[in-house]
Amino acid sequence: MRILLLGEYSNLHNSLATALRALGHEVRLVSDGDDWKSYKQDVCLRRRSTSKWDTLRYLIALNKEMRHWRGYDVVQLINPVHFVDLKAERGIRIYDFLKKHNRKVFLGAFGDDYYYIHNSYVDRPLRYCDFYTPTHEVTHAWNQSNIDNWLHNPGMVRSCQHIAQTCDGIIAALYEYYVAYTSSEWSKKTCFIPLPIATAPSPDLASSPLSLSPNKIRFFIGIQRLRTQLKGTDILLRVARELEERYPTRMEVVTAENLPFDEYLKQMASCDILLDQIYSYTPSMNALQAMAMGLVAVSGGEEEQYELLGEQELRPIVNILPDADDIRTKLEDLILHPERIPLLKAQGIAYVRRHHDAKQIAQQYLSTWGKGE
Repeated sequence: MRILLLGEYSNLHNSLATALRALGHEVRLVSDGDDWKSYKQDVCLRRRSTSKWDTLRYLIALNKEMRHWRGYDVVQLINPVHFVDLKAERGIRIYDFLKKHNRKVFLGAFGDDYYYIHNSYVDRPLRYCDFYTPTHEVTHAWNQSNIDNWLHNPGMVRSCQHIAQTCDGIIAALYEYYVAYTSSEWSKKTCFIPLPIATAPSPDLASSPLSLSPNKIRFFIGIQRLRTQLKGTDILLRVARELEERYPTRMEVVTAENLPFDEYLKQMASCDILLDQIYSYTPSMNALQAMAMGLVAVSGGEEEQYELLGEQELRPIVNILPDADDIRTKLEDLILHPERIPLLKAQGIAYVRRHHDAKQIAQQYLSTWGKGE
């Protein structure tokens, strides 16, 4: 197949592209590297700012690149708006161009969009999510921005609805996104495919040992400077620091702030436990990458996501609720019972290999893309 992947979230498209090439397919990945994370791509399209000159430079580069956006068997968009860095109204015209000049176009349900935000914020089928917990509403600037953009911006709403209606299929990568789209009018064209992770470590980045770090348990947390509240990183870090003061000889907290991906992985590899996010039912690319490297993931690991995968045996994720007391109890249990950690590490590696191996996931994409032919 000839495949065009547009946009990037958390290394999803890069991991998929690498696996597809290993299977003999031709892939062109175009993205901005997901901003400062600097994920790899074949063509970098990055709009440096919204100034007149940076916008003009971006439009010239985009127009030049679009000459190559014809004749693909499959085009996949990372998001119904953010596959290019333009206002949604312009993005619709680019989507229509892609639909006209390529065999199939698929939409990725991989992040925030109209259907996910509407399902989470308005319909509320889950026990908790980014916008609410069993005890309170989650209110901060990022959430309000998401509500304003995805529910009340006519261009963004129209883009999501138009692409969902006319694309050849919708692929959800997390339980929450799958629930959102299967609860919509596009249920029949939606399928679930797990996130792709390269399970073999790079030569210069060996998997963490299943034994513990000497002297202290090392807890690792990545901090996105402007987005700490979005995933609950602020709460995770606060609780971890409290425990570090209480158990200074047993554990330490290692932080990484706004690092490029390769450097981020090197820091993470020296640790035992990843503190990921608190509002999700499912582990993210970040958590799965950590598990593949032999870390324990403290993240979302609800039974619903295990059921969606058909997993009846492994339970490697330390499932935390969006509640400081619950987080504190579960982290303290790991500190006081370190003998649990090697088993969780081993289960995490087995879990990622069983459900998220990038080559197996690539085969699932190829099967989905090829249906009806």
